[in-house]
Amino acid sequence: MTAPTSSVSRSSSSPLRRAVAVAGLALAVTGAPLLVPSLSPPAYARSAPESFADMAEKLLPSVVNVYSTQISKPARAPGNGGGNGGGGAEPDFQLPPGSPFEQFFREFMNRQRGGTNQAPRRQTSLGSGFIIDSTGFIVTNNHVIDGADEISVKLHDNTELSAKLIGRDPKTDLALLKVETTKPLPAVQFGDSDKARIGDWVMAIGNPFGLGGTVTAGILSARNRSTGGAYDDFLQTDASINRGNSGGPMFDMDGKVIGINSAILSPNGGSVGIGFAISSNLARPVIEQIKNGGAVKRGWLGVKIQRLDEDVATGFGLDKARGALVSAVTDGSPAAKALVKQGDVILKFDGRDVPESDRLPRIVADTPIGKPVDMVVWRNKKEVSLKVTVGELKEEDVATAPDSKEPSVAEPAVSVRGLGLKVQGIDGATREKFGLPENQTGIVITDVTSDSNAFEKGMRPGDIITEINQEEVKSASDLAAKITTARDAKKKTVLLTLLSKGDTRFVAVRLD
Repeated sequence: MTAPTSSVSRSSSSPLRRAVAVAGLALAVTGAPLLVPSLSPPAYARSAPESFADMAEKLLPSVVNVYSTQISKPARAPGNGGGNGGGGAEPDFQLPPGSPFEQFFREFMNRQRGGTNQAPRRQTSLGSGFIIDSTGFIVTNNHVIDGADEISVKLHDNTELSAKLIGRDPKTDLALLKVETTKPLPAVQFGDSDKARIGDWVMAIGNPFGLGGTVTAGILSARNRSTGGAYDDFLQTDASINRGNSGGPMFDMDGKVIGINSAILSPNGGSVGIGFAISSNLARPVIEQIKNGGAVKRGWLGVKIQRLDEDVATGFGLDKARGALVSAVTDGSPAAKALVKQGDVILKFDGRDVPESDRLPRIVADTPIGKPVDMVVWRNKKEVSLKVTVGELKEEDVATAPDSKEPSVAEPAVSVRGLGLKVQGIDGATREKFGLPENQTGIVITDVTSDSNAFEKGMRPGDIITEINQEEVKSASDLAAKITTARDAKKKTVLLTLLSKGDTRFVAVRLD
């Protein structure tokens, strides 16, 4: 099986392997010219290790091969020969009763249609894992054992043991297994992934393509990579990571686990030098929670957030794109109780900077439940300090936009010069045309010029404009007047608050 072109593939050999599309990821190679004067101190490369042999010899016994088996039961054939399991009909001829070929023909047709005599099929997934406790606790990836009926591990000395699933966390793709053994097992320790630097040497051990005990080495290529998950924090490496390496450890030069190999970016399913490992500082608290209680609990704030680009940041008066923009606050949530508002930009949480929106979910999730923390938000072009008590995330905790106000009085459509938009107040006709709720207020976009910046930013007919530059828009003519005021003030962009398909987002649109 080959991986999709330009995809991130989970690196186990499991047929359940997941793929996540990645766009715009490229490897740039640069070089510094020689003999160029510089005021900066020169950078010196540390020599490569003479050999990884001593380190590999010590660590190999702590890495295991993980085999998970699914038993797939074939569909039962319909009674009285009513089909072949694939929807086709039986042949239009019959053998005479007592024919010596009757039993052979019946067995042949049962095999063809997945009949009742066919045995269940066993599908085996291959992966890796590593021992974190001498009593038999083993860490691996969730996708290696997902859906398994049986799990077994093979130790470095070829001892095979049955494994019990202690717990798993699909959000971070982690799982914890336990094997029973009469002797202590060689365990490894987690290291501090935050201390690992881009360019540091790393070593990976795993079970690629079923070839257990395989050692590869390379450097740490990048940090803080994400493939779209809310809690992603991947380390990128050029050490060879292939299918079957999933769940295996990535070591620093002190022999500590700083990553759990989990995915690869590959056009052909094999290693091309772009592998991803879950950072140890993300994995360690998750594994500890699973080990202690079998489940993972995370902190909860209760906001929907949006990524800021430079245009939106400028619209909010920020010096650069940073922080997490709040697009909605869940009623009754910790954020609502702390008076967080839609349009706030969260800059700091519990003393930690929020450099971008993707970092906030992990920071909040790692915060102890019930802890009162200080939070700094950007509101009305200045910093505001708030106090919030972190809640517990539950599956049903989904942020929703605040309830809408009473319907506004409709008015004729207005063309907004400079934005390429046509807008009008909401009435019965626009509600029916765009499927808007009865109590929806604001200004509905009825047309967007295809060559406008608004169209480029994703604005479409049916979107609702509720604010401009964080001021409420009361009518289509009010919007047009505010645009004129912004243009007269030599503003290059305006910040619009949109309600699009039930979600609030902020869009900075250029004034043409």
